[in-house]
Amino acid sequence: AMEEVWGKFVSQKISKARWRPLPPAALQPPDLFATGSWDNEDNRISIWSAGGVGNAGLNGEYQGEPQLLCDISHDGDVMDMQFLDQERIVVASSTGTVTVFRHHQNNQTLSASQWWEKAHYHVDQDTSCGGAACTGVICNKPEIVTVGEDGRINLFIVDQKEAVRTIDNADSSTLHAATFLRTNEILTVNSIGQLKIWDLRQQRNEPSQIFLTDDRVPLHCVDRHPNQQHIVATGGQDGMLSVWDIRQGTMPVSLLNAHKAEMWEVHFHPSNPDHLFTCSEDGSLWHWDTSIDVSEKPSFLHQGGRSTTYFLHSTVNQSVVSSLLSNDPTKDRIEITNLVPNQTLSVNTLDVLGPCLVYGTDAEAVYVNRQIFA
Repeated sequence: AMEEVWGKFVSQKISKARWRPLPPAALQPPDLFATGSWDNEDNRISIWSAGGVGNAGLNGEYQGEPQLLCDISHDGDVMDMQFLDQERIVVASSTGTVTVFRHHQNNQTLSASQWWEKAHYHVDQDTSCGGAACTGVICNKPEIVTVGEDGRINLFIVDQKEAVRTIDNADSSTLHAATFLRTNEILTVNSIGQLKIWDLRQQRNEPSQIFLTDDRVPLHCVDRHPNQQHIVATGGQDGMLSVWDIRQGTMPVSLLNAHKAEMWEVHFHPSNPDHLFTCSEDGSLWHWDTSIDVSEKPSFLHQGGRSTTYFLHSTVNQSVVSSLLSNDPTKDRIEITNLVPNQTLSVNTLDVLGPCLVYGTDAEAVYVNRQIFA
């Protein structure tokens, strides 16, 4: 099967791309995604049809590139974005403002339905130039948690005017990203290589646990394993993939040599967490597959135009296998495939859902791969 990858030039550097979540028990592949842009004169939030709906080819395969359904101007760079539900998207801006956009599907328009101005700020909220970038947003409807350059953590409830909770000096450095561990518990990563766990029910403004990387490398991204809440993966400035078991010690369980430059995002596949995806400033997007016993596979290093590397676990750390990547200690390798072998500019963002991958780049293009497990 040919790889089904469709690209679309969008005249915008894409900083974020996110699939719209599917309704519970949906069987169809995801059909809509949103993108946000950065470093453009007029940044935009855009909603796309993944293409292929109703354009099935002879064998029922999808046809066609993504189609723009609607877009809207956005003040500042889009630093992060997450769908809150089927209709609403929460967007973090470099101006410090957090905006909820609503996608009206009946007439394909976008509107700003709610915003918290300067949710993140330096000095004080009233200085005109005092906005600090909101670097990360995570949603667990109706809750929205934001982190920022100002070291602040905000807890908002959608449709409520004021923050429900703010931890003002959560961090003395920049918070770059966060993930929910449980309903009331989040984990943040910062620019001095620390992971911190926060219990949002506790009134005290200190983390309940702190972990740190060996050499204090700034961390840019974090994701939690969908089924094992104690396992998280992080990536940062040195391009390394770190895997942590937050029940054990304060250091990563394993460190895997990954990209040659900053890692911008890491995502476990939500329903197939043996598959992990990372993207980087170096122009690569890696698919880490721990579900197979590679020793039984033919070792074609350039199958289907992909470049594939096999890592012997013994060169990394045996506990990767046991604690994170499989419960079967006989598996001893990870298969790694670069899904964009010839990209030169940064791959800033990726999202995976079902059989589909979407990613966006500084080459002003967005790509959809509809068969990541082909």
